[in-house]
Amino acid sequence: MAGLTIIIVNYRSASILVDCIKTLLQFKVDGEKEIIVVDNNSGDDSEQIIRGLLPAVVWIQMTYNAGFARANNEGIRQSTGDIVLLLNPDVLFEDGSVDECYSRLRRSTYIGAGVQLLNRDGTPQITGSYFIKGGINHFLPLPVLGRVFKWLGETLKVKKTNVPEAKGEVEVDWINGAFLMVKRSAIEKAGLLDEDFFLYAEEIEWCSRLRRIGSFCVYGDLHAIHLQGETANETFGSSGKGYFNLFDKKGGQIMLSNFVRIRKQFGVAWFFFHLLIYLLEIPFFLLRVCIQKVLGKPHLDFIDFKGYCRNLFRVVRHSPTIVRNRPHLYKVL
Repeated sequence: MAGLTIIIVNYRSASILVDCIKTLLQFKVDGEKEIIVVDNNSGDDSEQIIRGLLPAVVWIQMTYNAGFARANNEGIRQSTGDIVLLLNPDVLFEDGSVDECYSRLRRSTYIGAGVQLLNRDGTPQITGSYFIKGGINHFLPLPVLGRVFKWLGETLKVKKTNVPEAKGEVEVDWINGAFLMVKRSAIEKAGLLDEDFFLYAEEIEWCSRLRRIGSFCVYGDLHAIHLQGETANETFGSSGKGYFNLFDKKGGQIMLSNFVRIRKQFGVAWFFFHLLIYLLEIPFFLLRVCIQKVLGKPHLDFIDFKGYCRNLFRVVRHSPTIVRNRPHLYKVL
């Protein structure tokens, strides 16, 4: 049995995947290391490139673009490590952070851990976060009402939803899926990732179940560079980083996945409350666009408004299935 299994999901990302694995192999892990690449039916020469340069990699071929959860689950099922690392292909390493994270986690009482993710320029990315009652932090990306909820949160001194930069060992509720290391013993108790998710929010829902077993931490003194969103942006034909763009196809996947997660983690009542707030955003959003047009200071346009409505009405169409919580792959592509 390998000590550590590293699972990387590939979808037409061979070039950055090679860079990721090469930086991994520069540093020796304490114990045997197994690297599994799960390919989501890329339909290109990814396998030839990876096998040619990195023959030790275990290659698992999916027959369709199954998304993040299903592909990782297949990797977990075929893995042998007592600790599993879910790793994005756009993560690079400059030191032995993987080895050290593995060693610390194995000796600790935590069930999972992450390292501090950094942008290419060395600035921190949000790596660890906290659960907020009902998931109301998902209102923050709303163009108008999001500002209201942010003001209310600051006024009422609601706890922060995340750790802007972890320094030292910081306990959190969930960890960014770009680098998520979990003990197999915890996975066996909590179950695999929920396969209703195609992309986004699946690691949050998974961590909510794993948290019933034990705690997570971020080792802030360990680092990895995360080229955030590059593969997803290319796949969805989108641009920008983060999760505040709710207007294009990528934003539609983010929105749909978040609603599915709210239903699964917090229940039907919270799902309908979120849906109500998102619907109430429509007239305020339209008014903001009109005012900006009149003032000649366009920040958001009618195209953004139409995209938001299109994405939200997709959620409305899926609502009966989401509410019933029956198996369904919520895939925008």
